[in-house]
Amino acid sequence: MELKNHKKMKNRIGHGKAAYKTSTGKSYPLGATVYPNGVNFSIFSKNSEKVELCLFHDVDHATPFQVIPLDATINKSFYYWHVFVKDLKPDTLYGYKVYGEYNPSKGHRFDGSKLLLDPYARAVVKGENYSRTAATLPGDNTPYAMKGVVIDPYTYDWEADEPLNHPYAKTIIYELHVKGFTQHPNSGIEEGMRGTYTGLVEKIPYLKDLGITSVELMPVFQFDETEAHLPELKNYWGYSPLAFFALHSSYCYCNEPEVIANEFRDMVKAFHKAGIEVILDVVFNHTSEGDHTGPVFSFKGLENSFYYILADNPEYFADFSGCGNTLNTNQYIVRRLIIDALKRWVTEMHVDGFRFDLASVMSRDEHGNPMDNPPILWEIESHPVLSRTKIIAEAWDTGGLYQVGSFIGDKWAEWNGIYRDDVRKFLRGDNGMVEPFASSIAGSLELYKKPFRDPNRSINFITCHDGFTLNDLVSYNDKHNEANGEGNQDGSNENFSSNYGVEGHTNNPDIEATRLRQIKNFFTILLLSQGTPMISMGDEIRRTQHGNNNAYCQDNEISWFDWGKVEGNRTLFEFVKNLIQFRKDHPIFQLEKYWAIPNSGEPNILWHGIKMNQPDWSYHSHSIAYTLQDKVSDCLFHFMVNAYWEPLQFELPENRAEKNWYRIVDTYLSPPDDFKKDRTLPEHTGFYELKPRSVVVLKEGSSKNKT
Repeated sequence: MELKNHKKMKNRIGHGKAAYKTSTGKSYPLGATVYPNGVNFSIFSKNSEKVELCLFHDVDHATPFQVIPLDATINKSFYYWHVFVKDLKPDTLYGYKVYGEYNPSKGHRFDGSKLLLDPYARAVVKGENYSRTAATLPGDNTPYAMKGVVIDPYTYDWEADEPLNHPYAKTIIYELHVKGFTQHPNSGIEEGMRGTYTGLVEKIPYLKDLGITSVELMPVFQFDETEAHLPELKNYWGYSPLAFFALHSSYCYCNEPEVIANEFRDMVKAFHKAGIEVILDVVFNHTSEGDHTGPVFSFKGLENSFYYILADNPEYFADFSGCGNTLNTNQYIVRRLIIDALKRWVTEMHVDGFRFDLASVMSRDEHGNPMDNPPILWEIESHPVLSRTKIIAEAWDTGGLYQVGSFIGDKWAEWNGIYRDDVRKFLRGDNGMVEPFASSIAGSLELYKKPFRDPNRSINFITCHDGFTLNDLVSYNDKHNEANGEGNQDGSNENFSSNYGVEGHTNNPDIEATRLRQIKNFFTILLLSQGTPMISMGDEIRRTQHGNNNAYCQDNEISWFDWGKVEGNRTLFEFVKNLIQFRKDHPIFQLEKYWAIPNSGEPNILWHGIKMNQPDWSYHSHSIAYTLQDKVSDCLFHFMVNAYWEPLQFELPENRAEKNWYRIVDTYLSPPDDFKKDRTLPEHTGFYELKPRSVVVLKEGSSKNKT
C-alpha cells in the first residue's frame, strides 16, 4: 500500500504540535505497545552504542518531526533500549537509528545513517519514494525507507470468532497466492479490490463449492516487491520477509495503515464462517537483507551477529536458504522473535496454522551445523498458544538437509516431497516405481517408520507454487523460464513431467485426451491416498504458466488465476469436487492409523496385480490394484491403476453375498461417466479392462439398492 492521503495522516498524529514528552519506559513488551496515556517502545541491540527513536508525520519525509535519543544509563536494561512517549497515539510512523562499530570482520554492521524497521512492528508502510538501492548504498536512506506504524491490536471485534482446528484427517488444503487468486481482470471483482484480502473474501464461495477446508496462503509478511534482478520484474511470491509481525500492505484494499490488520481479520473471520481454516506460509529461514552486499533494513543494523548465521569469516553470511543469508533461528533472541510472532498471528489474527518454508534451516545451530534437538522446533511444538494449530514443515533446505520422514518432534506434519516424486514418476510410466508408489498412497509408512504416528501428518501434494502447475506437468518435458531473465538456468530440472508428444499447447485431440486423463489420474490418487491432500491454486481448472516452473518474479497473467478457464474446464472442476466429497463421505480415507500396519493381523488394505492377490513388484511393472476395507462401515473399495501405455485386463474380487460392484471412477471415460456414484458394472466375466494410463475405483454396494 502506498500512502496517498498524507494530509489526513498528518492531522491524525498531531502535525505541528510541540514535541512529545518522554519517560524511561520498560524493556517489555518488545515493539511499540499502546497504552491509554502513550506508547512504550522497546528494541533489542546488544553491541550498539547509541539509539535514536525517530517519529514521522509522513512516510516520504526526510526529517522526523521528533528524534528521541535514548540514554544508555536510563533507557537501556541489559540489551534492551526502551522509552515511553507520553500521549502518543496509534498510527504514528516510526523507525530507529542505531549507532555503533561498523566492523564486518567482527560481524558488526552498525550504520547510523540507515533508518531501521522495528522487527516487532505490527504494520509497515512504503511511500512513493521508497528505494531498495538507498538501503544498499552508503548514506542516509530516511526519505526512501519503509516505516513502522504504531498499532493497537486489541480494538477489533472478533464477534466470538475462534480458530477452527480441523483435524488433519478431515482437511483438504488449497495453496493460493493472495494477490494472484483475484488479480486477473476477468476475476469479476471491482478493480481496486483485486489482489487484496478483501478481494479474496469474494471468492470464498468458489472454494466452499469445491470442498476446500483449509487455505494455505503464500507469504503475507511484509516483503519488498522491488527485490528482483531486473527492473521490469517484481518479487511476486514474497518469500523474502522484512517484518515478521506486519502484513504485506500491498494486499490491502484500504488506504490507512491501521486498517490493514482489520482487513486481514475480516478475511479470516469470513473464512471461518464458511468453515475454512487459514494457514500461513511463513518464512523464518532468511530475510530480504540478502548477503554482505545487500541492503540494511532492520536486522543487519540492529545486531547482525545475533540475527544471522555468519560464515567462518564473519564478514560474509552463511547461506542455507539460497537467498544470501540464513536466520540464526536457534539463537535465544531470534527464538523469542519467532515465538512472539507466531503467538501474534494466533492470538491477534486467529490463524489456524503455519507452513514453515525451508524448515530444516531451523534445525541448524549458530554455525550452521545440524542439531539433534533444535530448541526452536521443540518450542514451537510445545508452546501452549500454538498447541491446537497446524504446524507443517517443508523439511529440507538448500544446504543439503533433507529431513522428510525424520523431522524433529511429535506434532509436526511434513510436506511429503517423496510422495510427489513417486506418484509423478509412476504415473509417467517410469520403471521401478510400483513399490514406492504403493507405499506413498498408503501413507508412506516405510518413509516415516513410526507405526503409531498419524498418517495424516503426511501432507500429500503433486504440485505447489514451486514448480510446474498440474496442467504443465503433463504438457512440457522441460522448463521454459526465459521470462525470468536468467537464461532458463533457474528452477528445477527434475520435474518428472511429460508432454505426451508435443511440447506445450496442442490441438491434437489424442494428446489432449491423454493429458486430461493424466490430470484426472493425479487428482484421483491424491484425493484418495492416505494422508492430507493439498491442491495447488488453479490445478482444478488447468491453470498454466506456459512451462515456467519458477514464476517467483512473474506478477502478471503467467501467475494469476485465470477465471475465464473455470467454465471451460467445468467438467474437471466437477470431477475434483466429486472426489473431494467422496473422500469426506467415507471414513476409510480419514483413518488416523495406517491402512497397512505391519503385524497388525487385520490390515485395511490388500494388494493385487492384474491378478488377485498377486501384486507385481518387479522393475518393469506399471500396474497395481488394491482393496480397501472400511471395517467401520463394512464396505469395500477396489482400486485399479494402469500406468502402462496399453490396455490391461484386471481380475476383479468376487462379490460378497447380495453385493455388487459399483463403478465410481474410470478416468478414461468422458464426463459425466468418469465419475458416477450409482453406476453398476456392466455384465463381466470377473475382469475389467483398464484402458491405457487410467485409474478405476469401485465400491461395493447392496445388489438391492444403489449406493
